[in-house]
Amino acid sequence: MPQELFHMAAVNSLRVYVAVPEVDSQAAQTGAKATLTLDEFPGETFQGTIVRDSDSIDLASRTLNVEVDVDNAKDRIKVGAYAFVHLMSPRSSHSPTQSFTIPANTLLFRSEGLRVGVVRNGHAELVPITIGRDFGATVEVVAGLQPTDQVIVNPSDSLASGNPVQVSAPQTGGSK
Repeated sequence: MPQELFHMAAVNSLRVYVAVPEVDSQAAQTGAKATLTLDEFPGETFQGTIVRDSDSIDLASRTLNVEVDVDNAKDRIKVGAYAFVHLMSPRSSHSPTQSFTIPANTLLFRSEGLRVGVVRNGHAELVPITIGRDFGATVEVVAGLQPTDQVIVNPSDSLASGNPVQVSAPQTGGSK
């Protein structure tokens, strides 16, 4: 079997392939700008443009494959380097909606839908919420909470609206 003698690469413009999670696929529109950061260049960003996508969600990974072209005329980014690609979400750029990130162990799964227990006037209130992104240990809440709400962590399954609640001081530090 013949082997290649040389491997040539045009590095003045890099093609960066990104697997964009399905929930963020609306941010991956052709022509949209993308920002790249690399650990080897702390505090520095590189600009790119989305030039095409696969136009389908991969069934196994639930991602959209996207190609971002990045100008690399100065040959600073090396082929094969690990980069973080940041896309501007249409929701965050056009919508005044405020989102919050809360621990996943605050969620209550009820027959009437997803709820979070909050403390209002010394009593629990079960508030319906809408989840944006799920980060595993935390979730983004895009609707249902107010900035002043005190969320109940590790609520009992028997928690009901109107139950009296005593707020304890936040724990600091921890034992090893």
